[in-house]
Amino acid sequence: MSRLPIHIYSDGADIETMVSIYESGQVDGFTTNPTLMRRAGVTDYEEFARAALEAIPDAPISFEVLADDWATIESQARAIATWGSNVFVKVPVVNTKSESAAPTIRTLSGEGVKLNVTAIMTVAQSRESLEAVAPGTQAVLSVFAGRIANTGRDPIPIMRHVVQLCEARDEIQVLWASPREVLNVYQAAECGCDIITMTPNLTAQLALRDKDLDEFSRETVQMFYDDARSAGYTISALTTA
Repeated sequence: MSRLPIHIYSDGADIETMVSIYESGQVDGFTTNPTLMRRAGVTDYEEFARAALEAIPDAPISFEVLADDWATIESQARAIATWGSNVFVKVPVVNTKSESAAPTIRTLSGEGVKLNVTAIMTVAQSRESLEAVAPGTQAVLSVFAGRIANTGRDPIPIMRHVVQLCEARDEIQVLWASPREVLNVYQAAECGCDIITMTPNLTAQLALRDKDLDEFSRETVQMFYDDARSAGYTISALTTA
């Protein structure tokens, strides 16, 4: 499989899976969030983060703040940034009161904290975040294309617009977040995005690239047939008078 023209970050919170994917060389970085960690059974945030960083010391990893007020968010972000040189701190583009993160982005990036501005949904949010990032400080703008698509809107024009906004800022990367299918990888690359996040099950499906569709059809039928036999399903034959 040829190298895709986009960086792939694995999205999850299971240490064993993260390490396995890291050692396989399939991905370029990692992201996680409190929801994924809760689903994975993580009970101690910092313990999990430090274990991940010990196992994966040289790939970008994004860890998210937990607070909702900006003063505490800034304090938490500074603490997270000390965990490792490969850490990006995830800061929400707004808090639960819909207050903009722009002042906090400006403050933290001005201090050299590498940020991953998360939960972006609009071009306006992207522009405001971009303008708040201090020149020369690395940052990622995570635009939730998959969630945008869930609303019935086509995310591609939005992603293209955000990429254009960031063209003059080499230190800022655009990330296509929450993909729903492998096709999104190719769409994100065509839009010019720098990164796409993928869950491990989606990453595994990258091996299907350029697969012969006739053979794929046969394999699908084989799967249905084998599963029906394994389950012992039967259909009563029609009787004729």
